Amino acid sequence: MSIPFDRRDQLEKIQQGLLHGEQILAVYDAIGVGTGFLGLTDRRVIIQDNSFVGKKIAITSIPYARISSVSVITNKSFAGQFFSSGHIVISTGHNNYEVEFRGDEKTRHVHDVILHYIAR
Repeated sequence: MSIPFDRRDQLEKIQQGLLHGEQILAVYDAIGVGTGFLGLTDRRVIIQDNSFVGKKIAITSIPYARISSVSVITNKSFAGQFFSSGHIVISTGHNNYEVEFRGDEKTRHVHDVILHYIAR
């Protein structure tokens, strides 16, 4: 099975941090302030945040069981096209994580995967 990804270095970072038996579903480059990329596995969402002072980087793992909702933020909606912009908001009840992607296909894929795992 081929893993969808934007940048090989991001895919390799996710591969290095996998738990035993964990499978990568996708790794997408993020745009906008702070976020480097978002990875999806069969157990969690992994977000790299580059916004810390002093060139520090945080990698946050969010188990699907901790996610209370996933939202899509759109600027407008075209007939027959639900996603027109690339923002996802993941809420854990305590924190909200907003990630922006290039392209609505990535936004739809991330939303649908997270929804699949949290709705089980």
